[in-house]
Amino acid sequence: MHANKPQPGLSEKAPGPGLSEHGLRTVLLLAFGGLLALMLVASVSALLSLRQLHAVEQQVASRFLSRTQALSEVVISVHIYDDQLAEFLLDDRAVELRESGPEIAERAAKVHSALRRYPSDGGPRERQLLEEIEESLSQQESISSAMLSLTPGDRKTRSPKFIQEQLLPRSLSILQVSQQIASLNGQELAKSNQDLLARFASLQSKLKSMLLAALTAGLVLSLLGTFYVLHLERQERERYLALADNRLELEKLSARLLDIQEQERRSIARELHDEVGQSLEALLVDLGRLSRLAPANEEAMRGQIANLKTLAENSVKTVRDIALLLRPSMLDDLGLIPALEWQAREVSRRGEMEVEVHPEMVSEHLPDEIKICVYRLVQEALNNAAAHASAKNARVSVTQGPERLEVEITDDGQGFDPQRVRGMGLLGMEERVKRLGGKLKIESRAGGGTRIMAELPLKLANSA
Repeated sequence: MHANKPQPGLSEKAPGPGLSEHGLRTVLLLAFGGLLALMLVASVSALLSLRQLHAVEQQVASRFLSRTQALSEVVISVHIYDDQLAEFLLDDRAVELRESGPEIAERAAKVHSALRRYPSDGGPRERQLLEEIEESLSQQESISSAMLSLTPGDRKTRSPKFIQEQLLPRSLSILQVSQQIASLNGQELAKSNQDLLARFASLQSKLKSMLLAALTAGLVLSLLGTFYVLHLERQERERYLALADNRLELEKLSARLLDIQEQERRSIARELHDEVGQSLEALLVDLGRLSRLAPANEEAMRGQIANLKTLAENSVKTVRDIALLLRPSMLDDLGLIPALEWQAREVSRRGEMEVEVHPEMVSEHLPDEIKICVYRLVQEALNNAAAHASAKNARVSVTQGPERLEVEITDDGQGFDPQRVRGMGLLGMEERVKRLGGKLKIESRAGGGTRIMAELPLKLANSA
């Protein structure tokens, strides 16, 4: 079965969003972009600041460690030098003294080397203390040289006093100065740590400000988004209600048009039957009388009268057929099944295809709406099967149950795709069935025939 070609219909285009909606959408997009940019900038800035703080922290720790190690090396070198010098002065063995002299000088050189390796980027106070150590070492070396040049007897006599009055106080002084340098390094480390803490607190404050700004922007955006969504929902609800109202009005209009169409068909069929049919019947009676009155020897006249009579008879038959197609009187007089059987005989008589009607428990007192709907449904289905699907056989089944009437029309035609082909014939079927609260299902495929099934509730039709 093949449906009629789709006809162009009217479509209602929903109004698009206004300028304010476009502006709000643009603002929301820009705001979301700004929020993402703010979060990105805050993240990058935090990462960079943390890297800088980490680098500064490593630099401070490395600087303090290098100074501490250098100062420890100076103190250790001074102690070793003093110990070796005291041991040398108190020992009177000449051979060992001669061997220890160069070692003491080498140890003094190591002390000066340790002082030179101490970092020179300190403050004025630190440089002053280092100069004091250097000066004390120089004075100690000068006095020690004088002591080393004495004879063993004099050196042994004067060494205890030299160690007690010169070597130990200067060693203690160098130790005190080194402690002051260590204290300065500790103070500098504490100051650096305070700076780091201050910079970290500043970073924390900056991140808190950015986070607060992001949260505020997110809250504003969420409120705007909520209002926008509610606005869209309200618009969609209004459009939906408007479309539902329009659809209801269209359904009422369609139902009204179907009623008017059936009334017009009934009126035209009655006019054809009562007026035109009766006039043609009277014409046939007059032509019969005229044929009997015509002279027997007037063959031409009698032939013309016979032709007119044949033409009138054909016209009477055509008018009756048209009237039956518009509104078969047997649908009102005899019921649904006789009307369907007559329709099947007419289709078969025209030689288009063989049609069988199979009723099951169908009442003769169905509501008029049900009878009209089923008759038009079968009429449209058979016409489509014969005219478009080249079907050879068709079957019409009508089954009545306690609450509904089921109709099924099948054929062995070419078939079609119900999802793609939606002609006015199929739409008319759907509209008639839907109007009575029923369901229509169409199954078809190319080369596989067509099956149309309709279910019509009887209670709803009776209440209507």
